Amino acid sequence: MPAAAVVGVAWPLIAALRGRYAAGESAAVLPVLRDWLAMLGLLATVCVAVRLEVSAGAWLPALLPCLALTSAHRRLAYRRTLALRRQARGLRRVLVVGEAGAADGLMARMGARTDDEYVVVGGCVPGGAGEAVDAVDTAAVLGRASELGADTVFVVPGRWTTGEGLRRLAWALYDDGRSLAVVPGLVDVSRHRLRLARAAGMTVLHVEPAPRRGLPVLLKRITDGAGALLLAVVLSPVLLGVAAAVRLSSPGPVLYRQVRLGQGRRPFSMWKFRTMVEAADRMRPALEAANEHDGAMFKIREDPRVTRLGRVLRRYSLDELPQLFNVLAGHMSLVGPRPPLPEEVEGYDGTELRRLSVKPGITGLWQVSGRSDLSWDETVALDLRYVDNWSYAADVGVLARTFRAVASARGAY
Repeated sequence: MPAAAVVGVAWPLIAALRGRYAAGESAAVLPVLRDWLAMLGLLATVCVAVRLEVSAGAWLPALLPCLALTSAHRRLAYRRTLALRRQARGLRRVLVVGEAGAADGLMARMGARTDDEYVVVGGCVPGGAGEAVDAVDTAAVLGRASELGADTVFVVPGRWTTGEGLRRLAWALYDDGRSLAVVPGLVDVSRHRLRLARAAGMTVLHVEPAPRRGLPVLLKRITDGAGALLLAVVLSPVLLGVAAAVRLSSPGPVLYRQVRLGQGRRPFSMWKFRTMVEAADRMRPALEAANEHDGAMFKIREDPRVTRLGRVLRRYSLDELPQLFNVLAGHMSLVGPRPPLPEEVEGYDGTELRRLSVKPGITGLWQVSGRSDLSWDETVALDLRYVDNWSYAADVGVLARTFRAVASARGAY
């Protein structure tokens, strides 16, 4: 009972201190796991301090429901929040202040999203180009915000902004019960890469690069090797069953080997269970006109080369299982961008080539976000987001989302 009392107080307290009850909190599981571990540490500390003997074998299983139920509740709450936002409820009304071009770009970008807590209700262009925010500009912003019922003002910095002018604008907004946010123009930069610092009385925003060495990279390598080996052993009956089914269902080899480009444009043979007829590669030129995908990818929803068994294997991503051995060989990672074909890379520009700066993966943001239903630009954007913002915690999150993506079979063809 004393231990239960400590847990009953500690669990919501830890969640509150870490901002888990804040509006817009994500559905990620890792924050819940960190809170749970913090609660275990706090319980252990209290037990030692008051000399309370509690069996770890008893309280560890007893506290597992905290982890499971809170994770499930967060996911349901997040889905409800997204549903409310799509119904234009529970939103913060934003007035965008900036030069015409920059403000229009921000409003267009925000208008294309329905999962953010912000909705743009209008814009306000400051006085002539090169002018700083003065009393007249501040009055115009306040008047426009009041007219549109905006509770937040997004400022897009430009030639007209000065530190002193922004400070006066902030004072006026705060006194009027509204908030101010400065939009630096960074795109697809995760919070963990941002660090605030001070320089000459000014706030400086540091943008850190994604880790390329050190403990996170070591953990990723260990997870790749151990995870691929464990999955290969556990799924060996499935691997053998699929191999036998491919062999018996149609003539041709069990495995399909295809040259792909990995990290640094290094070629390697990627392995998959064969899902097409034996002469599929020779049939592709005749099907180019039927390509349903834009950009460098070639995809046909009802590809005539795919066998009946192959459609089932693709639907549940079972054809990708042999790539576990690519991971063990060091060609691929469990999580990363999809490895492209050499002929696809020939048409890449400098931006698209950045996808090859990390190891390709069996799964990634593309696989858990819609797969072949995504456009080429969306695919590239997801891969660049992964490359620029990679973290070990993000990899764990993608792996967790992969199971749901495989079960739903969305975009798998």
